[in-house]
Amino acid sequence: MPRPHRTPRFTPAELEAARDRLVPDVIADGLAVLFCGINPGLLSAATGHHFARPGNRFWPVLHLAGFTPRQLRPDEQDELLSYGLGITNVAARATARADELSAEEFRDGGRILAEKVERLRPRWLAVAGVTAYRTAFGERGARIGPQERMIGATRIWALPNPSGLNAHWTVRSMADEYRRLRLAAGVAEPSA
Repeated sequence: MPRPHRTPRFTPAELEAARDRLVPDVIADGLAVLFCGINPGLLSAATGHHFARPGNRFWPVLHLAGFTPRQLRPDEQDELLSYGLGITNVAARATARADELSAEEFRDGGRILAEKVERLRPRWLAVAGVTAYRTAFGERGARIGPQERMIGATRIWALPNPSGLNAHWTVRSMADEYRRLRLAAGVAEPSA
């Protein structure tokens, strides 16, 4: 029987040393959905895994929405590619909090993200954080859901931020929105 995975513990100094570190994208050409976080947190930078903080709801929501046959752990992020999924970020620089990023970093990140999407051609870009999407792409009125803007042939969907700090979205309501994206993207539920 496999042992449960535990998130490694880091001292405050070790986490601070991860500041500004980059977390490699989990990407490939022609994905069904490229998920896009705001930027890596310090724990993600320290581990090298996206959405690594235990309170982050990305991994449980992804499973509940039917994108994965079981709840993956952050250290299993590369398995997403086998489901036609990937992960990147609007801003690459790791910070303790997203509000440490400037509007200019978001706009630069949006430009770099658009170039990445043009090169990789996913069917959908799913930005996990509508405020980050608004700032990165200058879409002040954007709401959760599919967007009119496209990048080449890639459609865009603004999703709720899965951070545990985003209290007005429950795991269930987030999973419902992620499921709407899965259905729109034509991604079948994988079997276990």
